[in-house]
Amino acid sequence: MKKWAPFLLLAAVMIVLFVFTPFTKQEHDKKKTNLSGKKVQLIFWRNNGNELENEAYRKLIKDFEKANPHISIDMKLLPYSDYEIRLRTELATGDPPDLMAIDSPTLALYANTGSLLSLDFHMKTEGELADYPRAALEGMSYKDKIYIVPITESGIALFYNKKLFAAKGIPFPSADPGKPMTWEETARIAKQLTDGKKGIIGIDPAQGFSDGESAAYFKLPFLWQFGGDVLSPDGKTATGYIDSEDSLKALQFYQDLYHKDHAAAMELPADAILSGKLGMSVLGSWAVGEIFKNEGNIGVAPLPRAKYQAVPNGGWAIGISSRTKHQAEAWTFIKYLTSREGVKKYVQITGDIPVRMSVAKDFPDLNTYPKNIFVYQAQNHSKNRPVTPAYPVISQSIKALFEEVGIGRSNVRDAAREAARKINDGLKEVK
Repeated sequence: MKKWAPFLLLAAVMIVLFVFTPFTKQEHDKKKTNLSGKKVQLIFWRNNGNELENEAYRKLIKDFEKANPHISIDMKLLPYSDYEIRLRTELATGDPPDLMAIDSPTLALYANTGSLLSLDFHMKTEGELADYPRAALEGMSYKDKIYIVPITESGIALFYNKKLFAAKGIPFPSADPGKPMTWEETARIAKQLTDGKKGIIGIDPAQGFSDGESAAYFKLPFLWQFGGDVLSPDGKTATGYIDSEDSLKALQFYQDLYHKDHAAAMELPADAILSGKLGMSVLGSWAVGEIFKNEGNIGVAPLPRAKYQAVPNGGWAIGISSRTKHQAEAWTFIKYLTSREGVKKYVQITGDIPVRMSVAKDFPDLNTYPKNIFVYQAQNHSKNRPVTPAYPVISQSIKALFEEVGIGRSNVRDAAREAARKINDGLKEVK
């Protein structure tokens, strides 16, 4: 409880805000009692995903309950914008759900407060760890213990407008996931594609200046690719890492795309790449289905590289509350969800990238263009955002850093030093 102290004031405020939409007594009673003396009901919280994600979870829950009639799952969907606050409020006040979705970069925050049950023994004896990429395992772990298990993986790549490339006589980038363009090559092409008179922008290199976690997710790869990073290997300082010479080169390159090359813009029209107003855009693997559904003019290439080829990974995974009275049943559910059978059923519905390598091999579309690009990158070049209880501070600092550099045209060294200071202050608050 003491470790949640920094969040208690926020939790108290949120409790007041939610007083008119409280959890009913029935909901609380259901997670504390067995319905018939034998049957166990588990409360499972998730952020409200898209239609296909929700359909996949409902399918898996239905199949699980049929195979395990002594366990029922009450899945509660919460709005994405409210989810973290609602979850932290319940954890701080001591009445969390049995199972919960955890965004992998926030794992350390929950594990450090003792809110999550370690799944290390279960995963090492029953989880078939050899089926997970190394980076995925690292993202599931805090202090060498596994706490959460994902079903799918995510990634980003370079999407481009074929008509704009053809109009300029520019060859299409290689679709070979192991042969990305360099960022220097990409910048040259972006300048060629840019046409102010026609309102054509060369590139959106990292999803503009968006809010929330997407800022860190899309922008951290710049630091990694140029050889930089955010924290020291022991996670104790940002000084010498986020403000290293390699990180500064990455930040300067990013700034130059906007203010020297004039190949990127701070504001983009809606559906810019589809409408022919944007030549290239870095987008997530989840965009493939929608873009390719009715559009044959968009191509996909591996994410450009600098010194290194690197992409972000991670996403929502499932964990068990350390306060649950039904540890065995909760693990039985997670084991089913994240088994080869469970992951395969999920991917059949959503079309997402499975975290299990064996499942990826079972789907022909994941082994052919364009999804093979995301699978290859996830299995060979993915990297985790820093696993630290101070991650919320890091995420916000990365967002602010790239805004200072990209929008404010700040000196990259000064901006990086300020980011290091903020992160170091956040690290000092962690106990």
